[in-house]
Amino acid sequence: MNNWWENKKERTRKHRKHGEKYTFGDFIMDVLFWIPELIILPFRLVFWVFRGLWRLFDFT
Repeated sequence: MNNWWENKKERTRKHRKHGEKYTFGDFIMDVLFWIPELIILPFRLVFWVFRGLWRLFDFT
């Protein structure tokens, strides 16, 4: 039982030590998430501007 507890404690301690590193895989995932956002952002901005102008100058 004591050996099992020591192994578990050692694994969690290692996980905490290395858990704060920013790895290359993290960078790739960030890039993959940001590319679609950067492509869609200009269209959303144009939509918001036209929507705001439409509400400002309500022609109905």
